[in-house]
Amino acid sequence: MSDIEKVKQLREATGAGFKDCNLAVKESGGDLDKAVEILRVKGISKASKKMSRDAKEGVIATSGDENKISLIEINCETDFVAKNDDFVSFAKELSELNNQNSSDLDRLNKTNMSNGQTVEDALVSLISKMGEKITVGKVKTFNKPSTKNFNYLHTVVKDNLSKLSVIVSLETSDDSDAVKSFGKQLSMHIAASNPLALNPESIDKDVIQKEQDLVAEELKNSGKPDDIIQKISLGKMNKFKDDNALLTQAWVMEPKKKVHDIVKELNITDLKINDFYRIKIGE
Repeated sequence: MSDIEKVKQLREATGAGFKDCNLAVKESGGDLDKAVEILRVKGISKASKKMSRDAKEGVIATSGDENKISLIEINCETDFVAKNDDFVSFAKELSELNNQNSSDLDRLNKTNMSNGQTVEDALVSLISKMGEKITVGKVKTFNKPSTKNFNYLHTVVKDNLSKLSVIVSLETSDDSDAVKSFGKQLSMHIAASNPLALNPESIDKDVIQKEQDLVAEELKNSGKPDDIIQKISLGKMNKFKDDNALLTQAWVMEPKKKVHDIVKELNITDLKINDFYRIKIGE
């Protein structure tokens, strides 16, 4: 096999550019296995140089069904790369593997992709080929027994890839159209309203403390008596909690009602919102 044929084969196998493949073939003395390893090492070197950059673009990939559903965030530097065919193909396959591995990143990184590379090595190759920082961000899987899972994609890039994605887990034995409709609508509500927790008591204590500090700063020079300030502060904090907890948020499709009112109106005895997860690129 001539060197030109080896370079061509190496490009097809690795996706690397002609110049890098040509140099690798020469450096390896024509040994293709060694040439692949040379490119891999160079790819890692190139990838490490890009790690200090910001990667605020990308896609959220969603995979699964009512029984088990997963999200995975794949970030890059530009929207141009996020729409690139190689990036899209990588994201779609990674999404399926993530669902299979239940969002266990250690296991996922060691899993082989269709090209024979591990996810970890395939990511390095993609970084080298795209010339941008590419990272795996947030991941989540819902597969609790006796639950039904739903999702909503907003600003779809292609198929199961989007800029914002929500998954919702409902606990119920009911398999009616009413439950399915509610699951879809609830996913859309979460996409629009971005709740911080399921109920007011579950909001992160650090978030509550930060909001209390902001309210205190706002009121300290108001000139009002301390007892009035305390009442105003309590009212503001209660409103903050209600506005940011899913069950007490105003239902986007009927704002005079709360989410918990809609659940009650469905009159399904064992219906319970078990969990939710929302990811938006850039947040």
